[in-house]
Amino acid sequence: MRTSDIGINVDRGGDAPGFDARDFRNAMGQFATGVVVIATSIDGHTHGMTANAFMSGSLEPPLIIVSVACNARMHSKIAQGGRFGVSMLSEHQEWCSNHFAGKPAEGRQPEFESLSGAPVLAQAKVKIAAELRHVYACGDHTLFVGEVKSLEHRSRDEGPLLFHGGRYARLAGSDSMAMGGATQA
Repeated sequence: MRTSDIGINVDRGGDAPGFDARDFRNAMGQFATGVVVIATSIDGHTHGMTANAFMSGSLEPPLIIVSVACNARMHSKIAQGGRFGVSMLSEHQEWCSNHFAGKPAEGRQPEFESLSGAPVLAQAKVKIAAELRHVYACGDHTLFVGEVKSLEHRSRDEGPLLFHGGRYARLAGSDSMAMGGATQA
């Protein structure tokens, strides 16, 4: 037992877990998430990555959190850029997700625009510009906390791009969409 910085007792236990990293990843994949593209600009060059480890952190002040693997190319770029954009993808933007996951579609190139100095995808369902406020080590990932400076959302009734069980998914009753194979976001 140890006490964390905010006074909550955390039981760390001493035994090794009865599962491996693949088991843990598969179990966590049963939690459906939205899909976003995280982007930042450094020296006039935009860098982006697909992610599904994204959440709101606070309403007052408005904060968002993204979790990025320490070995991801984007990891050092977020800290270096100091400002980042988050683009929430719609169900028709699977190709965009694949592009930033290293599987670009021939003849298609995502288009960025600037929102309060942060790069966001022009056709994203929701666009968020954030200024980096906090960075927390979290095992083999880092949690980047950004203060939201601007946001825009389209009023079109279009479902979100979802990810569940290693595959893209959609909300029941939303527009028809060709679901991809076992693609990792």
